Amino acid sequence: MSTNQTATPAEGQATRVDVLVVGAGFGGMYALYKFRGMGLKTVGIEAGDDVGGVWYWNRYPGARCDLMSIDYSYGFSDEIQQEWTWSEQFAAQPEILAYANFVADRLDLRKDFKFNTRVTSARWDEEQNVWRATTDAGEVLEAPYCVMATGPLSIPKDPDIPGIERFKGELLRAQKWPHTPVSYAGKRVGVIGTGSTGIQIIQEIGPQAGELFVFQRTPSFTLPMRNHDLDADYVAEMKHHYPAIREACRNNPTGGARPISTRPFFSLPPTQRRQLMEQAWINGGHTFLGIFSDLMLNQDANDEVADFVREKIGEIVKDAKTAEALKPRGYPIFARRPCLDTSYYETYNRENVHLVDCKNDPIVEITEKGIRTQSGETELDMLIFATGYDALTGALLAFDVTGRDGISLKDKWKDGPTSLYGMMLNGFPNLFAVSGPNGPAALANLITIAEHDVDWIADMITHMDRAGVKSVEPTQQAEDAWMKLVAQLAEHSLIRKANTWWVGANVKGKPQGLTMFVGGFNKYRDHCLKAKQDGYADFVFDREKQSAAA
Repeated sequence: MSTNQTATPAEGQATRVDVLVVGAGFGGMYALYKFRGMGLKTVGIEAGDDVGGVWYWNRYPGARCDLMSIDYSYGFSDEIQQEWTWSEQFAAQPEILAYANFVADRLDLRKDFKFNTRVTSARWDEEQNVWRATTDAGEVLEAPYCVMATGPLSIPKDPDIPGIERFKGELLRAQKWPHTPVSYAGKRVGVIGTGSTGIQIIQEIGPQAGELFVFQRTPSFTLPMRNHDLDADYVAEMKHHYPAIREACRNNPTGGARPISTRPFFSLPPTQRRQLMEQAWINGGHTFLGIFSDLMLNQDANDEVADFVREKIGEIVKDAKTAEALKPRGYPIFARRPCLDTSYYETYNRENVHLVDCKNDPIVEITEKGIRTQSGETELDMLIFATGYDALTGALLAFDVTGRDGISLKDKWKDGPTSLYGMMLNGFPNLFAVSGPNGPAALANLITIAEHDVDWIADMITHMDRAGVKSVEPTQQAEDAWMKLVAQLAEHSLIRKANTWWVGANVKGKPQGLTMFVGGFNKYRDHCLKAKQDGYADFVFDREKQSAAA
């Protein structure tokens, strides 16, 4: 399949490989392993100095995965499954990064990654049938296949507030946290952002800071995580049953082990519905999403669950005014990313923790000394941004990508991202994305999606090798049909009713819309499998040869 002949290039010449993988997160790590195992000379490019992707960068206090460890781990290698043992049901960042390092060591991945390196441009050469990528070190790499494993969350975003550069205190960004310890003792600390990251930071540093000021614009619904250590007997059971568990995950709409119900909310009498919600609150995790089938389809059902959670917030937070400000309103529960916490609401019962309700007292600017709202200035020693990412498309648009006939990806996506399955684009031959926009992306287990997508791409490359063709891209008709399906499914989902990064609302000027496949990972998998079974009828191979023959 591969020539595997890569002579050392002379100065100014390109390094030739078979597959270029961009990103060393879990998607990129598996991609490099998979393609290398197919006999393809594969090189990975990574901006950080080691593997781990978002978990390499996200070292903020309290960073923890809100998917169970059993879900947030690879299933392709039984040896890795058996050799690695998770310590908690929901793993913290240090353990997740240790897992990534364990996999990299076990599979000897680092030798084929170029770390501390960024791709600055990638251009399709139609005559040579290669992608020509340039790095920030000035190196040029050529590869017939380019795989973007950049992840849906990798380009941090600062808040759109004037004066950031004026602040004279410590300014920290959750997504680029220092690798050295940070002290909060005796300091006046401000946090902007109350999504999943902000919630984890606030509950962690609230007891440590001299005073903590939380500047909240839109409150999030967060549910109790109920994290716990994993005992040896359970771990042994889990390892014994891994094959069946992984197969169940692949056939689950979530791509994970979380239960999914077929029971509509109003099919049960009120007392039983209440009992189920109380039990879900006790059990913790994302069990709310698994007790009723129509929470993202039926607004009335969604409202009742939201009222239940708001009631719980009122029971936990002692100050009535603070509790009311913390209760999310105006959007459906679970239409924003569902958060999990250990002691978030309890943190506001501390005398040193202050909630600033920025809906009623908006931020005007950041000053040298702190943050000025309409009511006045709050002086701070430290300011933390937990304001998320330019998600889904940000990493793919962070450098120049140019396809066939000189079309740029930025132009193709000026009105929003389009693709087929979130993996391939018309006009961009041999360019593949792992967990890209228009797939299940953030709505399902990312590692399950990554494994699936890499395997599908590998099957496509194998098909091309056997057929003796050099390039492939989806037809425009197939891409349009997929985008129509994505839009139709989104139209029925309550997810589109919240202004979140899921719909691009957190980035000024970004096209708005729910550009994820909300039909469930199992249905997504079916669509991708059918494309293969149909002999890739929706794809064009060796377009330039066909044009010449015509």
